[in-house]
Amino acid sequence: MPIYVYEMVLPDGSGGEQFEMLQGMSEAALTTHPDTGEPVRRVFGTPNAPRAWTDSQGKAKTSDKNLAAKGFTKYVKAGDGTYEKTTGAGPKKIRRN
Repeated sequence: MPIYVYEMVLPDGSGGEQFEMLQGMSEAALTTHPDTGEPVRRVFGTPNAPRAWTDSQGKAKTSDKNLAAKGFTKYVKAGDGTYEKTTGAGPKKIRRN
């Protein structure tokens, strides 16, 4: 479940104190603070990716061999609008029209 950032809505409409809330993606955004009942709004926070996606060990998970084993096809840009397959099923080259 993602962590969302909310801020209190002050009487003049500006943002106040911020807090984080763990919610499911299908849950509606909060409109009131769960403890105080004051109005809140969801704000954009800094993107946060799990460490496994960003550290050097995570690169093994996106290796050509592992991607093919999971059923993915990977293409790399070879030229202007042309991409060549490096792993997986599918055509050897694809071209953007």
